[in-house]
Amino acid sequence: MDICSFALLTQAPNITSLQQELTSLLQHEWLPHINQRDYHAGSQGGWDVLALRCAEEYRVAHPILQAFSISAATDWDNLPSLESSPALLQFIQSLACPVKSVRLMRLHAGAEIKPHRDQGLSLEQGEARLHLPIQTHAQLHFYVDDKRVPMQAGELWYINADQIHWVENKGAEARINLVIDCEVNSWLKELIHDAKIKA
Repeated sequence: MDICSFALLTQAPNITSLQQELTSLLQHEWLPHINQRDYHAGSQGGWDVLALRCAEEYRVAHPILQAFSISAATDWDNLPSLESSPALLQFIQSLACPVKSVRLMRLHAGAEIKPHRDQGLSLEQGEARLHLPIQTHAQLHFYVDDKRVPMQAGELWYINADQIHWVENKGAEARINLVIDCEVNSWLKELIHDAKIKA
């Protein structure tokens, strides 16, 4: 079977609105990413996260628990930060597959996410990770399986996170992606399949 490393799925129709909402969300409390071993901080900071949707059991828990993306939970809830962001909420609700964890992930200027794998996060294993860059630039290098993913702002990408991947922010500004973990269903399989044909 031909394993898909990444695929451009669609364009967000409301990227300007998403960027406007990001301005407000930047005022929230972002937390250092729980995975401290797999990144190298730049001079202006490292890798941090703002949870938008989490496992139901963590809805009123500490934000660190809300930011967990790997969970056996079957019920997931939107957090107030997402409920107060109508454009983000509309985009997520447009995905015709079961959505689990949703968060904003910021990689500061000069920081690097080291090569690593997120076991089990792939189309073939039933759970997919989607990335939507909201703030990015040409000096942001994202690699999966030794191939560069040419992400642009407003593009929704499927990433096979079960394969070795890493990111380098060689620019002067932070990169901020909306990261969505979801269950694979027939709609998502078809979307990824069609994207592979067009590539």
